[in-house]
Amino acid sequence: MSTTSTYTVKGMTCGHCVSSVKEEVSEVTGVANVEVDLATGLLTVDSDGLIDSAKIIAAVEEAGYEVANR
Repeated sequence: MSTTSTYTVKGMTCGHCVSSVKEEVSEVTGVANVEVDLATGLLTVDSDGLIDSAKIIAAVEEAGYEVANR
């Protein structure tokens, strides 16, 4: 079952920021696709099943950013 989750990432200012977030979140087990919108901070994660949001948040934090409204 495929699922899509969205998060708002705070602190991204450039394309490199987007790349860092995409790279870290892509490494989370089960993640199929990651989209990041720099202008809105929207992180969209497509996965092959339910993924613990704590893992996604940890990946964003590993990239050096923060998830809003968690």
